[in-house]
Amino acid sequence: MSTLEQSAPAPKKTGGVKQATQKFGRFLSAMVMPNIGAFIAWGFLTALFIEAGYLPNEDLASLVDPMIKYLLPLLIAYSGGKAIHDHRGGVLGAIAAMGVIVGADIPMFIGAMIMGPLAGYVIKQFDKYIGSKTPSGFEMLVNNFSAGIIGMLLAIAGFYGVGPVVSAFTDLLASGVDAILGWGLLPLASIFIEPAKILFLNNAINHGILSPIGIQQAGEFGKSIMFLLEANPGPGLGLLLAYSIFGKGSIKGSAPGAAIIHFFGGIHEVYFPYVLMKPIMFVSVIVSGMAGVFTFSLLDAGLIAAASPGSIIALMLMSPKGGYIPVIAGVLVAAVVSFLLSSLFLRRSAATDEDLDKAKEAVSDLKNSSKGISTNDTTDTADLNNKAQINKIIFACDAGMGSSAMGATSFRKKVKNAGLPIEVTNTAIENIPQDADLVVTQQNLTPRAKAKAPNAVHVSIDNFVNNPIYDKLIEELKAKAERSETSPVPEYAQEDLTESLDKTFPENAVNTENNGENNGSGVLRKENIVLQLPSVSKEDAIRRAGESLVSAGYVQPHYVDAMIEREGVATTYIGNGVAIPHGVGEAKKEIKTSGIVIHQYPEGVEFEGGTAYLVIGIAGAGREHLQILTKIAEAIEDESTVTRLAKVTDPDELYNTFGV
Repeated sequence: MSTLEQSAPAPKKTGGVKQATQKFGRFLSAMVMPNIGAFIAWGFLTALFIEAGYLPNEDLASLVDPMIKYLLPLLIAYSGGKAIHDHRGGVLGAIAAMGVIVGADIPMFIGAMIMGPLAGYVIKQFDKYIGSKTPSGFEMLVNNFSAGIIGMLLAIAGFYGVGPVVSAFTDLLASGVDAILGWGLLPLASIFIEPAKILFLNNAINHGILSPIGIQQAGEFGKSIMFLLEANPGPGLGLLLAYSIFGKGSIKGSAPGAAIIHFFGGIHEVYFPYVLMKPIMFVSVIVSGMAGVFTFSLLDAGLIAAASPGSIIALMLMSPKGGYIPVIAGVLVAAVVSFLLSSLFLRRSAATDEDLDKAKEAVSDLKNSSKGISTNDTTDTADLNNKAQINKIIFACDAGMGSSAMGATSFRKKVKNAGLPIEVTNTAIENIPQDADLVVTQQNLTPRAKAKAPNAVHVSIDNFVNNPIYDKLIEELKAKAERSETSPVPEYAQEDLTESLDKTFPENAVNTENNGENNGSGVLRKENIVLQLPSVSKEDAIRRAGESLVSAGYVQPHYVDAMIEREGVATTYIGNGVAIPHGVGEAKKEIKTSGIVIHQYPEGVEFEGGTAYLVIGIAGAGREHLQILTKIAEAIEDESTVTRLAKVTDPDELYNTFGV
């Protein structure tokens, strides 16, 4: 099942320990997964250039220690802060993390996971409190110095307070792991890890416990077995091979393909339905996981960095010099044990196609639950006509490395064969670019994708592999390309400028100037064109535009707050470097007369959907302002016009372009 979506109700909140654990795991994953490339780069440098590496090089080996001590924790802290309060939160997170990094003798990954989000939260609360109280013209001064002072205080707190506590906790955790290894009890971890994977609790375990310990061990010993506990593809491979031989009907036919995707692609979730349709298979994956971990421990296996995704290819690339055989042995032992047990269970009681269908539904429900989404949530359908042009298509999943990469690869070929000039790529949900026109995600991830790219058309699918929706999308994109006009201004922007605003503003507002008669010079006056403003946050830019409307006598002061609230509902960025913030609803009562103010930001202001270089504040009463809005719509059809107007130093150029 697949649907094209434009909007969906907010996910329903669910309670319970499992949901809380899943939510915690997702947050940890959002800090770690975007930076996996950096971890892999550090792993390769370690494997190649340290004294015991493949190509020993003392100069290049000097990169290893600074990367694990400074770069990787700072990236984690930045990602954690950014998840709370965008770029500003990320910067504060990195500053705060320096305190725990410098104040500790070990790689401070757990400390970075604490300080990053904490700093993001602190600066978010500060901005929320101080935003409306900052005098116009002092925004940049307040923003810069508040970030510096708060960042300094958090770094000091991390150095003297958080750092020592985390160091003690990490030492205790490491001692516990060493004891478990010494007692030979590590295989018992599979009792929790294997079921957790199938219940989508693995992010909390992997990124909250295994990865931080593994990174510290790898930095000290050059490898860690912790990276193998969750990533081992052996249990799933053996299970799927058993179904390939002893399964029946479509189950038997689907298992070989799933085995290839799982083992070489590293997408473990493809074998989850095969476990759930016969719960006895939990025994198979748990016991085989234990056998694999026992073999890893016996042969002193380990990886130099996290293997993501968990494919045999990733495991081999992350194996240290001379460490291939122990890793392969652990994977093979796990696969053989899983195959033997699964074969035994299947020969005693074979599964049916109906069982598989029910199991797939169960997996979908579990995955929905892991994202905090009710399976009863419904969505509204839409089509591609909601976007004037489709130039960039994004396939997104949790990590942006596995299933979405496969979907993007498949769809990219179809786009190329159709001769469509469209960019197709894949990414993690958290990293969906603002200029995405169409976003493809699995159904349970769509609400999160919409939050990241509210202006995109969203396509919800149940799987990324061989989905029939792809051909339908290609046909719609081809048809759209054939009827598309060359105007770079989105249709929704033109509608907002000419029709929608007219419907949202009052017809009977009284013009307190010019005796109730408005003309071009009254709606847009030269003194309301402000040039060369420094870049600020979108909230500050909207508030400045609102205050200019107040000063010009167009609106009452409460209209400014309504403009901020309107932006929270949907972005007023309309494309080609222009935003048109305005108020709606009860704000109609605050309009005294139609008016427009134009603020120029040569360095731009970041809105949801793009960077605005011209922020045009609007208070519309009746239809008299539409003449100027029409001129604005016509002018910004040519992107070069906005590019020029974003740099001019004479207000007459803007007035002559937009005035009537």
